[in-house]
Amino acid sequence: MSLTKKRKIAETKVDKNKLYSLKEASVLVKEVNCTKFDSSVDLHIRLGVDPKKADQQVRGTVTLPHGTGKTKKVLVLCTPDKEAEAKAAGADFVGLDEFIQKIESGWVDVDVVVATPSVMPKIGKLGKILGPRNLMPNPKTGTVTNNVAEAVNEVKGGKIAFKVDKAGIVHASIGRVSFSAEKIAENSHELLNAIIKLKPSAAKGIYLKAVSMASSMSPGITLEVKSLSN
Repeated sequence: MSLTKKRKIAETKVDKNKLYSLKEASVLVKEVNCTKFDSSVDLHIRLGVDPKKADQQVRGTVTLPHGTGKTKKVLVLCTPDKEAEAKAAGADFVGLDEFIQKIESGWVDVDVVVATPSVMPKIGKLGKILGPRNLMPNPKTGTVTNNVAEAVNEVKGGKIAFKVDKAGIVHASIGRVSFSAEKIAENSHELLNAIIKLKPSAAKGIYLKAVSMASSMSPGITLEVKSLSN
């Protein structure tokens, strides 16, 4: 596929043989943005783990100090007594049976699904639909809880969930190109710090193998891993 003129210019600004510091990458990712819209800035982190082994799974949540720049749509699946609390906290959709039916029919127009423990037996059947989209509520990510107001507030305030994929890579959005370089760096640092703390004891050798930063449709910037580990 041929590159656009903007992409060709952006490619010349990124030295493929250089390892950039987090500070340098946070500045450069703004300069090489090729889109007219406010692109997402993502980190791609290759870990030295075997995701096929249960004791080497890396999964967690982190609250980015400056949020992601995106207003997330939150669905709360709960019993009627929790609906008012969820709505007051700013949930976009609240209910149970009607949304179970909608999801079974193919509706997944949300970014996060929160559920109370009491309704989990009812929504377990949605795992085949929500699971592949990383939307299935899970106690480990704080999305199965009786405190639905806190869960909604955290998501709206910049809390994100991350999980290593089958290839051993964590992909996560840490902001927008409209963010200042300082905010991009601080959000990146928060995510990396959370992932480093979750290093499985069973993982041997180098844990952070490679890290790159990129905005939508723009060239990737390879980061110097040793400085990130420290």
